[in-house]
Amino acid sequence: MKRILTIAAVLSFMKPSLAQISTQQLLDGKKLNPITTAVPFLLIGPDSKQGAMGDVGVATDPDVNSIHWNGSKMAFAEKKFGAGFTVTPWLRLLVPDINLYYLSGYGKISKKQTIGTSLRYFSLGSIQLTDNQGNSLGEYRPNEFAWDIAFSQILSKNFSMGVAGRFINSGISRAYVNGNQGNAASTVAVDLSGFYKSDEFKLGSKKTVATAGFAFTNIGGKIRYSTRRDFIPMNMRLGGGLKTNIDDYNTFGVYLDFNKLLVPTNPEYKYILDANGQPTNSLQIDPATNAPIIEKGKDPNVPVVQGMLQSFGDAPGGVKEELQEINICTGLEYWYNKTFAVRAGYFYEPKTKGARQYFSMGMGVRYSVINIDGSYLIPVTINNPLQRTWRISLSFEFDASGKNKTEPGATDPNQP
Repeated sequence: MKRILTIAAVLSFMKPSLAQISTQQLLDGKKLNPITTAVPFLLIGPDSKQGAMGDVGVATDPDVNSIHWNGSKMAFAEKKFGAGFTVTPWLRLLVPDINLYYLSGYGKISKKQTIGTSLRYFSLGSIQLTDNQGNSLGEYRPNEFAWDIAFSQILSKNFSMGVAGRFINSGISRAYVNGNQGNAASTVAVDLSGFYKSDEFKLGSKKTVATAGFAFTNIGGKIRYSTRRDFIPMNMRLGGGLKTNIDDYNTFGVYLDFNKLLVPTNPEYKYILDANGQPTNSLQIDPATNAPIIEKGKDPNVPVVQGMLQSFGDAPGGVKEELQEINICTGLEYWYNKTFAVRAGYFYEPKTKGARQYFSMGMGVRYSVINIDGSYLIPVTINNPLQRTWRISLSFEFDASGKNKTEPGATDPNQP
């Protein structure tokens, strides 16, 4: 039963056909109206470094996991090539066998150009299927995955841009529906990103580097599970950071990201009133279009480009609700002697838009070409499904010559 409930929870992220439930529920007197999409696993932070810092990542140092956060950062990577692997047990409070696996890597093809690839695999455990009479239909192991190829280039001394292509496949609809086995759903998407890294300057008496970045991710076609098509989690990420060299052994960085889904917001629909003038659970239908009548907001069933543009001004609650659709991430990172890191962060999403609010922390160790990072998530509410979420990442970064010490005059990625 827990596995079935978990799959239902995953499916609930997809946009409901009429949104009548989400806009009628109340929390502290406010209507819940989260933005829902298909394949929400694309938004899960796949690595422990950024995961330990509240899921900031658009302006942090480049590493083997940059494709997810900001692919343009790869062009500023100090090493010639690298590869990494991360495992994330997911929703451990509900089910013990849901996992996210992430394999990524990059390689420089010139001083200014870098290519990368990544594979994200989301396993949803196993489900025992039965028909309406309780007869066994066998075991089903749903999964989703996304494969990326990315390219980034330095366009000036301090600025780079990147583009990535993504193939997305979701098998959660392969279970039997009305006696028939469903098909996997798939689509393609692209990312467009930019990264700025300043020259070294003095902040007080300390050497400092400022960074900034933007990333438009998962910009692609809708995905179809049955007869209707649903938006994928197209997202805009903006952010910046400051990294200060306290002395020869200690480095401290602070980062801030803002995220907004570029997906239409569920409108508020009109409901048929009963004899006492109270709304029922039945929607009012426009006889001319045979569609539900919208009381506030805009029609979410629009093409992709129109939906992206509409997402900046279609919330039924106006500007106030639009601002509530911005998630805030902040993170801190401390390095000692370029070998040991301590990280912490906070992720904030307003209660009416999903209520994901949690602290995170983690550590990292670097030895020669090997990097080992870990993180742990701490929700602000008890009995939260995100409790017990941890990530472990292992990565390797190499110079082509096999010499991995910073050369004289070169810039270490963890030092300004």
